[in-house]
Amino acid sequence: MSAAPRPLPPTDPADQADPADPTGGPDPTGGPGRTGGSAPAQDQDAARQLGSALEEALAIERAQRLTDVVTRLRRALRSSIRTDYPWESLPMAQVELLQTLAAAPLRVGELAARQKLAPNTVSGLVGKLLDAGFVDRQADPGDRRTARIALTAAGHQQLADWQRAHERRIAGALATLSPEEHDAVMAALPGLDHLAKALGLV
Repeated sequence: MSAAPRPLPPTDPADQADPADPTGGPDPTGGPGRTGGSAPAQDQDAARQLGSALEEALAIERAQRLTDVVTRLRRALRSSIRTDYPWESLPMAQVELLQTLAAAPLRVGELAARQKLAPNTVSGLVGKLLDAGFVDRQADPGDRRTARIALTAAGHQQLADWQRAHERRIAGALATLSPEEHDAVMAALPGLDHLAKALGLV
């Protein structure tokens, strides 16, 4: 008489491979045939990239708004001042040279470097200021072969008149603002000053 077959040991369903699963085992993430762990990292990378893109877009939008306001402010000031000051007699390029020379006499090359202009452009502007009597040439104590450009008394007066005309216009415009708007403009001045320095304009 033959012996009875031994019963097989119980099997754990988790240890059984799914014949339809090419990986040969259960999926830790709960999905058939997939390996877990990569999806969360990819989601985090995508979130970081999206956040960076949004921050960059916001920074560009703020810069555009500031550029637009500054451009309109300068245009409005130039237009309004013509009623008090003949703009054609002192174009902005010449005003900027006078403002730079108000601190100290400079050579043409130094002026060009300060204004970030070509030397021949500055030479042309200086020629017009010489003709108007607003600047003159002085011997350079450090090099007799070169000359420095300096403001004359008429140049100082012309620059002072131009400055006062701008101050009157801005003061009049500030007076039309509400107290809250006036305070907001004044509170922004330190930040705008730092911005000008960051741009390398002063």
